[in-house]
Amino acid sequence: MRADGILAAACAALALAGCYQKMKDQPRCEPLGPSRLFADGKCARDPVPGTVARGAARDPLATLDVNSDRLPVPLTPALLARGRERFDIYCSPCHDRVGTGGGMIVRRGYTAPPSFHIDRLRQAPVGHFVDVMVHGWGVMPPYVAQVAPADRWAIAAYIRALQRSQHARLDDVPPEARGRLASEPPPS
Repeated sequence: MRADGILAAACAALALAGCYQKMKDQPRCEPLGPSRLFADGKCARDPVPGTVARGAARDPLATLDVNSDRLPVPLTPALLARGRERFDIYCSPCHDRVGTGGGMIVRRGYTAPPSFHIDRLRQAPVGHFVDVMVHGWGVMPPYVAQVAPADRWAIAAYIRALQRSQHARLDDVPPEARGRLASEPPPS
């Protein structure tokens, strides 16, 4: 029995000795601290050029240049139709369907947003509208969780179409379509 106890104690001592890893004695560096491990003396390492962190691949439509006045996608009737659909869902409750800022939420007491037809917003680059959807502006919260990147650009294109529609001149209509305008009754 005594031999069993000695054998068990010896096994326990060997197991405990094998667990000591001397981690406190290993070379290491503090984040953003100095280091003797690397020739440049920095502990933090720069990523290898051309690499992207796992899970960090970016949607090209999610990249944003707020000063850009060019859409990153082709302007098509389908894009404008999608923009109108998304605008009616997410934007018209406050901005109303033509973008004057008198939507149902505003009529019930919410702070009115500016009209899209004021000079400041007519002259703003199209990237400004996407930036507002991403970051919010004034009392408008960010809509980044609600509106997908491609839909943000579609909405911005539709806002531009709304702005053009409210300030259109006869000269903006192609000559072959002007006769049709004169023959059609105005919408009611």
